[in-house]
Amino acid sequence: MNYPNLEKLIEIIEILRSENGCKWDREQTHYTLRRNMIEEAYEAVDAIDDNDIKHLREELGDVLLQVVLHSQIAKEAEEFNIEDVAKGISDKLIHRHPHVFGDVKVNSTDEILENWEKLKKEEKPHRTSVMDGISKAQSALMSAQKISKKAVKVGFEWPNEEALYDCVMSEIKEFKEADNSLNKEEELGDILFAVVNLARWNKIDAEQALLKANKKFIARFKEMEKNADKELEHLTLEEWDELWKKAKKKELF
Repeated sequence: MNYPNLEKLIEIIEILRSENGCKWDREQTHYTLRRNMIEEAYEAVDAIDDNDIKHLREELGDVLLQVVLHSQIAKEAEEFNIEDVAKGISDKLIHRHPHVFGDVKVNSTDEILENWEKLKKEEKPHRTSVMDGISKAQSALMSAQKISKKAVKVGFEWPNEEALYDCVMSEIKEFKEADNSLNKEEELGDILFAVVNLARWNKIDAEQALLKANKKFIARFKEMEKNADKELEHLTLEEWDELWKKAKKKELF
């Protein structure tokens, strides 16, 4: 199969990074593009959440741009190139799917995931702790989920959901009893971590749950803005409460 548009993109990036190309593109490094990589990935996720296929296509292009651009920067430094990137992920996929590309037999998705983790561990013998390999760049909420899942895989788990509720309430109690801002910050972190575990126990993605809560709050607040009959700063607590109730009620219809 030929991919002329992919080849064209690689060529365009080479030109933009060349001596006669774009000054901005030439100045970029892996580090200066770090935020772009994160933002483009999140924008692609937004398109997925909105089920906007046209937008997703565009955002995946922006993600691909980041991959090609980073690869070109590495090529110029004689570190690796886009072919090395493609070969690396191809080899990894073949190795981690022995039930497709080899003779391993599996009977369920759980067995596939178990094999995946086993093979992943074999590929990274330098990792000596269960907690190794957690990204330092992802959001704290996503990190907490990953940490929790890793701990549970080796048996560090609450005996039941009720024990988790007790843990959450205990952390809230400790937060209330904290006597200074530093202690309160620490105890609040413990509350959030306990809640993440409660989400995991119920097979809920805490990151997605919070994103949905954020979107819901924004929608309700915009509705309140629309219904307010005076400047928001002049509303009383009772008026805010009434506007909030109306905004919530509208969601039922």
